[in-house]
Amino acid sequence: MTDWRSNTFQVRLGPPGHGGFCIARHEGRVVFVRHGLPDELVRVRVTEDRGGSFCRADAIEILEASPDRVPATCPVSGPGGAGCCDFSFATPAAQRALKAAVVAEQLYRIAGLERDITVEPIAGYPADATGGWRTRVRLAVDAEGRAGVHGYRSTEVITDLRCPQPVPGAMDGIADRIWTPGADLVVAVDGDGMRHVVELAPSAVAGRAESERPSRRGGDRRGRRETDRRSGKRRTAEWGPGSESPRTGARGHGDEGRWGGSQWRHIDDGDGPQSLPGDVDGRSRRAGAGHDGEWDRGRRGDRSRRDEFGGEGSRGSDQSGSVGGEGVRRRAAARRAATHAARDEWVMGGSGRTVEYVAGRRWELAATGFWQAHHGAAQCYSDVVAGWAGLGNGERAWDLYSGVGVFAARLAGQVGPTGSVLAVESTRSAVADGSAALRDLPWLDLRAQRVEHWLAEHASSAAPDVVVLDPPRAGAGKEVVTAVTTSGPSRIIHIGCDPASFARDLGLYRSAGYHLADLRAFDAFPATHHVECLALLER
Repeated sequence: MTDWRSNTFQVRLGPPGHGGFCIARHEGRVVFVRHGLPDELVRVRVTEDRGGSFCRADAIEILEASPDRVPATCPVSGPGGAGCCDFSFATPAAQRALKAAVVAEQLYRIAGLERDITVEPIAGYPADATGGWRTRVRLAVDAEGRAGVHGYRSTEVITDLRCPQPVPGAMDGIADRIWTPGADLVVAVDGDGMRHVVELAPSAVAGRAESERPSRRGGDRRGRRETDRRSGKRRTAEWGPGSESPRTGARGHGDEGRWGGSQWRHIDDGDGPQSLPGDVDGRSRRAGAGHDGEWDRGRRGDRSRRDEFGGEGSRGSDQSGSVGGEGVRRRAAARRAATHAARDEWVMGGSGRTVEYVAGRRWELAATGFWQAHHGAAQCYSDVVAGWAGLGNGERAWDLYSGVGVFAARLAGQVGPTGSVLAVESTRSAVADGSAALRDLPWLDLRAQRVEHWLAEHASSAAPDVVVLDPPRAGAGKEVVTAVTTSGPSRIIHIGCDPASFARDLGLYRSAGYHLADLRAFDAFPATHHVECLALLER
């Protein structure tokens, strides 16, 4: 078959696909087109063609515009740019309608569920807002020490930080400084409004790649970093005049946890320092969050899911180079794998310990640990979970993939001292931070363990009344869903940031005798294709 790369032609765009594009057809092949809206007539340029039934393209000229089109709010994500904002050229209402269409289509095709979907803005966030919602950002640093985001499906670092996602002040001064080549940079603005900036040392793969490239940064390092290479833990840094002085005594993070299940780590097969979603530690969606935009690249690791009309799920979108061939993809995969290893951390601003609040409770956790990216998301989801759980005094609940215990805390408040809440999370640092925040709730037991192993050990335990699951982007999967349904809870609350894996898990629950009692979807990642879904299932 002829390679269409760089070819241009006109197409009429069809419905949205799962991954931030619209679906079109040309000469018998499917074309996944970014930067366009349904029913638009556009001129496209093919950006990737591996043969087979489909190729990828960018809309480079809008010949007949949709009434939902507006001037793009993100100057970084257009054709040839970053993957941060898939739909910044559409009205907020149109963005939510596109996401709703994708969720409905995935539910129907994968789970056999026909349901009208409404994607809601996060409570307290203006429905017409277009930016300034992201409190946690993960950036890449190029060979010259400049911070930036990854190009769409590429390892290239784009050193343009004008994306409107970060909250005001988050990016101040970041572009003006020279960072460690090959490092990742985590920026977090916490619940007290304090900004924390942490460098993650270059991974072995990234370090080798950078060492093979000449540095043009000159001799201005403006400081010295001291690290304990054996322990991999964070130490404070010494900086010269004009730089932000990190506070001394910051605790090391060290244990990055597993990047399992999928997530960003995701690796989602490819969301790297790019991901938006929650999102920066790269363990799972709960430890590295939800959006595969180019803000937190490198979280999950599940394979891509391709189909003609559903497109490629973000949970599997291979971000490894759009036209670079297999060599680029292998190098990107190696880089993502290395990212999962423990890395030295250098606190460059703030204390490196963020403070967050939900339902009147205070958490303190590492800036590189997981917290929802959207400033209102944790409170919003916590309120929905508490409302659906409806637990009474003396009842029992499980919180799986519990992170620092945000949901577990609400459940424990409902069941009281005569009840019990069992929570499990694989990232030890998250469990330590959660245990410190929840020590006034002795009937809440938060354990550090893989969910699969924990469920196997609790197979014969007393049945919980409610189970809450917030798994990585790859979802819970058959093993976990089977164990949960076998335990016999009256209600299951399942949360997912990938419509395809979310729909698959709902289908598994239905097969086990549970029905979908309620479903809510939230626009937790405005201007992107990402959406957060919460489902209530009843026996």
